[in-house]
Amino acid sequence: MFARVTQFKMKAGTRDAATALMHELKPRIMGLDGMHQFINVMNDDGSGYVVSIVKDEATSDANSPQVMALWQEFADMLEGVPTPAGFEVVAAWSN
Repeated sequence: MFARVTQFKMKAGTRDAATALMHELKPRIMGLDGMHQFINVMNDDGSGYVVSIVKDEATSDANSPQVMALWQEFADMLEGVPTPAGFEVVAAWSN
């Protein structure tokens, strides 16, 4: 499995609207090829990370155009361009 971890920062006062939009976009997010898990964490100041766990790095790379289109939905709410990084998953535990 492969994880794409993306740091982002929402503009002040947009956290609730961004969260609502994310929920509206859930079918598109979870419909990305090879998507196993999606986690979004965000502080009150709008800083946060998205962690998406997918089948493999090639699948994650192939999803890039759709992911960029999803981020574009948040363009008016973002302070800047989100910063993605990729990692091989060495453990994915949950209770």
